[in-house]
Amino acid sequence: MGVNYKVAVVTGSSSGIGFETSLVLARNNFHTYATMRNPERGTKMRAVQSGENLPIKIIQLDVTSDKSVREAIQSILFETGRIDVLVNNAGYGLVGAFEELCMDEIKQQYETNFFGVIRVTQAVITIMKEQKSGVIVNISSGAGRFGYPGGSAYVSTKFALEGLSESISYELEPFGIKVALVEPGFVRTNFSNVIAKRSQAPDSEYSKMMEIMAGRIEEMRRNASSSELVANKVLEAVTTKNPILRYLAGKDVEQWIEQKKKLSDKEFFNMIKKSLL
Repeated sequence: MGVNYKVAVVTGSSSGIGFETSLVLARNNFHTYATMRNPERGTKMRAVQSGENLPIKIIQLDVTSDKSVREAIQSILFETGRIDVLVNNAGYGLVGAFEELCMDEIKQQYETNFFGVIRVTQAVITIMKEQKSGVIVNISSGAGRFGYPGGSAYVSTKFALEGLSESISYELEPFGIKVALVEPGFVRTNFSNVIAKRSQAPDSEYSKMMEIMAGRIEEMRRNASSSELVANKVLEAVTTKNPILRYLAGKDVEQWIEQKKKLSDKEFFNMIKKSLL
């Protein structure tokens, strides 16, 4: 490693946005730790890393485990002596009508999407404070700014992430640590969606609604943004001297947020209802 190298840690790097973000950062001279719950899923990452001779190292990190997070961050610190960038990306979507979600499903959604961010971020803040520098990028979503049917669990984790990020940005700024949110719209990726068990039942009162919505979302995905576009927004956030708090990633989410600003709550409700149902 050179004298001026910077170290980046990306969670959920086995596919999708995390995969592309790890590659983009490494191609831009960040010594990148591509972390994933199951390193066996890093075959494609290893092939690209080897072919391009990129500064990427794959390590195991399960954001739902205190022990895994602690050991991974300590290992990175031991090897490099610093962490300059943290990208909290690990997550999945729980899909289902709120009434039909069981408590364990909701808890697991929060364990990964929200408490996972808390675990990793708290483990890294002390390191960045000692350096008096660092950038934390949290991968949120357009769903962190507005809700939609069938997304109550996922949407609420992203709303929570938005509030967390905005609040800690005040606290960490005096220590030279910047916080940014990247908010993608639909992305062409194999993002993991888990359908709530009760919502899969043929006698569900919400089955027709969920079926229609699934079809509409599939249509939107065909014109979705690429993972590379999101990764480049992350790169912008971590290489800009004074990053802004929120980066929209995708034409669709830009249009939705613009409508959210212009329309009344009732008008926006009707627009989403018409789009999805």
